[in-house]
Amino acid sequence: MTNITRYDPFNELDDVFKGLFVRPMRFDLDLAPQMKMKIDVTKADDSYTVKADIPGVEKDDIQVSVDGSEVTISGEIKKETEEKKGEEVLRSERYYGKISRSFTLPQDVDEAKVSAKYADGVLKLTLPMKARTTRKKITVS
Repeated sequence: MTNITRYDPFNELDDVFKGLFVRPMRFDLDLAPQMKMKIDVTKADDSYTVKADIPGVEKDDIQVSVDGSEVTISGEIKKETEEKKGEEVLRSERYYGKISRSFTLPQDVDEAKVSAKYADGVLKLTLPMKARTTRKKITVS
């Protein structure tokens, strides 16, 4: 009876790389932040509270828009890092990006009473609900 063996085409490559020293690489780069905005939405009796994590964004680069029950939060991240030694630039890194998040609430928001505060990379929105209009039953004469 013959033995069946599986052919491995990469087995022959082991001889090619044998004796070759490969040094592990290490990158100390501060990579671009994850482009996902994390939010928490809570509801009180008469308002919604939204906490959005947007670290690295300046307060002036944040825009909030409310259209009925739809809320949009957007911001622009700008980061520049440069390391110099004398006149020679050793490393220069730049990152620019936009981040945006939209969501719809179950009830319309009173745009005139919305407040926003930004501290320590967290945007806190207070979104008061609009008073619900009651349906009026009309009798036909």
